[in-house]
Amino acid sequence: MFRRLTFPHLLFTTILGIAGGIYIFQPVFEQYAKDQKELKVQSVQESEEKKS
Repeated sequence: MFRRLTFPHLLFTTILGIAGGIYIFQPVFEQYAKDQKELKVQSVQESEEKKS
Protein backbone atom coordinates (compact mmCIF):
# COMPACT_ATOMS: atom_id res chain seq x y z
CA MET A 1 0.00 0.00 0.00
CA PHE A 2 2.79 2.43 0.88
CA ARG A 3 5.61 2.89 -1.55
CA ARG A 4 8.78 4.85 -1.21
CA LEU A 5 8.88 8.41 -2.39
CA THR A 6 11.63 9.28 -4.81
CA PHE A 7 14.03 12.14 -4.19
CA PRO A 8 12.42 14.42 -6.83
CA HIS A 9 9.02 13.92 -5.19
CA LEU A 10 10.41 14.79 -1.77
CA LEU A 11 12.26 17.81 -3.16
CA PHE A 12 9.17 19.09 -4.95
CA THR A 13 7.00 18.62 -1.86
CA THR A 14 9.53 20.43 0.33
CA ILE A 15 9.81 23.39 -2.04
CA LEU A 16 6.03 23.56 -2.39
CA GLY A 17 5.61 23.52 1.41
CA ILE A 18 8.15 26.29 1.96
CA ALA A 19 6.66 28.43 -0.81
CA GLY A 20 3.16 27.91 0.57
CA GLY A 21 4.28 28.92 4.06
CA ILE A 22 5.92 32.08 2.76
CA TYR A 23 2.81 32.93 0.74
CA ILE A 24 0.50 32.43 3.72
CA PHE A 25 2.62 34.33 6.25
CA GLN A 26 3.73 37.16 3.91
CA PRO A 27 1.28 39.71 5.42
CA VAL A 28 2.63 38.90 8.89
CA PHE A 29 6.22 39.50 7.72
CA GLU A 30 5.25 42.77 6.03
CA GLN A 31 3.45 44.04 9.14
CA TYR A 32 6.45 43.16 11.32
CA ALA A 33 8.83 45.03 9.01
CA LYS A 34 6.50 48.04 8.96
CA ASP A 35 6.24 48.07 12.76
CA GLN A 36 10.01 47.85 13.16
CA LYS A 37 10.51 50.74 10.74
CA GLU A 38 8.00 52.88 12.67
CA LEU A 39 9.68 52.07 16.00
CA LYS A 40 13.06 53.05 14.57
CA VAL A 41 11.68 56.40 13.33
CA GLN A 42 10.05 57.06 16.71
CA SER A 43 13.25 56.31 18.61
CA VAL A 44 15.25 58.64 16.33
CA GLN A 45 12.69 61.43 16.85
CA GLU A 46 12.74 60.94 20.64
CA SER A 47 16.52 61.06 20.75
CA GLU A 48 16.52 64.27 18.69
CA GLU A 49 13.96 65.84 21.06
CA LYS A 50 16.13 64.95 24.07
CA LYS A 51 19.14 66.60 22.47
CA SER A 52 17.20 69.85 21.89
